[in-house]
Amino acid sequence: MARFARLADWLVWLEGLHPKSIELGLERIGEVWARLGEPRLADRVVTVAGTNGKGSSVAMLDAILSAAGHKVGRFTSPHLLRFTERVVINGREVDEVAYCAALGRVDAARRDISLSYFEFTALAAFLCFADAGLDVALLEVGLGGRLDAVNVIDADIALITAIALDHQEWLGDDRELIGREKAGIMRPGVVTVCADPDPPVSIGQYAHAIGASLRQLGADFHYQEGDGSWDWRSGDGDLDALPLPALPGRFQLDNAAGVLAAVRALDPSIPRAAIENGLREVRWPGRWQLVGEHPQVVLDVAHNPHSAGGLASLLAADPMPRTLAVFGMLRTKDVAGVLGAVAAHVDAWYLAGLPPPLGLAVSELRAHLDTFGVVGSVANCDNVADALQAARAAAGPEDRIVVFGSFVTVEHAMRALQAS
Repeated sequence: MARFARLADWLVWLEGLHPKSIELGLERIGEVWARLGEPRLADRVVTVAGTNGKGSSVAMLDAILSAAGHKVGRFTSPHLLRFTERVVINGREVDEVAYCAALGRVDAARRDISLSYFEFTALAAFLCFADAGLDVALLEVGLGGRLDAVNVIDADIALITAIALDHQEWLGDDRELIGREKAGIMRPGVVTVCADPDPPVSIGQYAHAIGASLRQLGADFHYQEGDGSWDWRSGDGDLDALPLPALPGRFQLDNAAGVLAAVRALDPSIPRAAIENGLREVRWPGRWQLVGEHPQVVLDVAHNPHSAGGLASLLAADPMPRTLAVFGMLRTKDVAGVLGAVAAHVDAWYLAGLPPPLGLAVSELRAHLDTFGVVGSVANCDNVADALQAARAAAGPEDRIVVFGSFVTVEHAMRALQAS
């Protein structure tokens, strides 16, 4: 009999099950997966690693493959409002009853083995995929690659997106070390696509060392942006005058180019119409997500210097009379690096304290801004809801409010908007 009937009860229990919130390594999860019989997740598995762009790339892959008639499952993290956002099968979030049953199977198989929240829930997602008869399973790495729980599954295609500094305490303090950790999702003889236009040398070195087939943006495939369209070039064939991805930002073209290379490697027969439809229809919440007008309200989960640079480029490309920032971050992130990327584009700050122990209190955020020397007014608010309310009261109809700094910040803003 399963331990719990409700997903909410499972998740509360899982938060206290393992002594560490993060414990990288494949030994424990590998043993439990073996006890579960290591069922095949799908006919083909695509694993996606990288610092930024993973979720967007998974969303584009899902949109294109689904448009081509493939039965697709995707596993991503973190979620914004509902845990079931992490496990999507054929465009639908997983059924809670089915997912609870999968959690029960994992619990029974693990016996005395302790699993982290992410490991436990990933295994349950894999079981749901194995039961669904999928054509393709899309797996987003949670942290790193080599030792991440997702890497217990052998990929048929590996996709590596942009590499930047983040999670240095786990992955290393430079791009070469981080790139080596991401490269751990590669397998001998398997196609790996790298969509970082300036990848760490360690990516190519590891591919060569294990005999993976590396396809690199700028070397093996290219793209050129036109006026409202873009061209993709590859030795596997060219695609001209494609629609721009529905996800805004020029940096999304790097992601889209890598996605097309992965699609071609996965199934060369996918028609152009499916590619066009997927690019037009892709959606990914929390990435330059417009949720209000007059004033414009935009949500973006940018939480490290690289993703903040992407946000800054979008702010610069669409200037408005004033930009008001609702800003909250976690203490594990590079606050100074994020401020350095975005501060020049912000006219007023509404600082939001996030819940402990990881969330920065508003006084700590204020100290960061004072040290950085930002220009513009600064308001201290206890939480995201208060900060958003204050920003909306101060904004004119032609101004913009951008909510950013963390997935948690965006989640709390979404909940406040739903309640208003």
